[in-house]
Amino acid sequence: MTEEQFYEKRLITVTFTVIAIFFMGVVGYRVIEGWPFLDAIYMTVITLATIGYGETRPLSNQGRVFTIFLILSGLGIMGYGLGISASFIVEGQFGRLVRQRRMEKRIKQLSEHYIICGGGETGRCVVSEFVKTKQPFVLIDLNKDNIIDIQQTYNDDFCYIVGDATKDAVLTAAGIECARGLISTLNSDKDNLFVVLTARSLNEELRIVSRVIEPASERKLITAGANNVVSPNIIGGLRMASLMIRPAVVSFLDLMIRQQNATLRIEEVELPPETDMDGKTIASSKIFTKTGLLIIAMKKGLGYVYNPPPETGLQTGDVLIVIGDVDQINSLKKLVKPSSLL
Repeated sequence: MTEEQFYEKRLITVTFTVIAIFFMGVVGYRVIEGWPFLDAIYMTVITLATIGYGETRPLSNQGRVFTIFLILSGLGIMGYGLGISASFIVEGQFGRLVRQRRMEKRIKQLSEHYIICGGGETGRCVVSEFVKTKQPFVLIDLNKDNIIDIQQTYNDDFCYIVGDATKDAVLTAAGIECARGLISTLNSDKDNLFVVLTARSLNEELRIVSRVIEPASERKLITAGANNVVSPNIIGGLRMASLMIRPAVVSFLDLMIRQQNATLRIEEVELPPETDMDGKTIASSKIFTKTGLLIIAMKKGLGYVYNPPPETGLQTGDVLIVIGDVDQINSLKKLVKPSSLL
């Protein structure tokens, strides 16, 4: 339980206790003294508020004992409530609770977004790429300070949840039912396996990519529901080999990904149903003229066409693999949308 949830629970408890004592006072004066409803309410209010007005009507001995009990109960719960409220405000919990509610509202408004589980070294790299390419996402991490540090590093106020990504409630709060994909970058295969199992049970259409540490865990993660698994050790080894064999290619790819002021990317854009591009050729679609993007390959069905010629036909479901900056890629995504959705 977070500090915000602790204080919120205590405030709710105090509020309901005050209401219960108030109704107990009204009922007590009605039953013990037989007073009218309005007199019972008035006496209860001035007693709990310790205003010091005189008795509304003469009290019996039983009524006075009940009043003493009501005063002591009221003072106790009021003092406790004021202490909790003061701590809630002075320690900054109120402001954090307000920000948390705003964050929950922002997440509920997301759709077709991505969920990143884990803000470690691998998670930071994923966040960096998503921030640069302006992809909507929610970061889940147990350490709030870690999340704030990532926000400050990349100067981006992205959506986040402080919690355990293996829990159904946390993934549901991140909007997994309407998410487009999930990346699990936790530090153990066991935790990543739990995330994959939970995510797949909550959204069967979700695309899931998971980190894997031990090669033996790869099959388990795939069986659990991951679409792809990535081993940092294998990727690191391939990169070292590539740096030795093809250094210029690696330098070019590094330029795309690591350069702070550049957002050059190789990206894929699928032609949606009823797109205006359906039936046109690459030349007649004027993709290069309108966006400046280079089409380096196309996925048609299960096969690929590399460096497709201008007369290549376009159809719904084709995937264009292009190279260009983020703004150009976003222009293409708008261009291929059906006119009715623009």
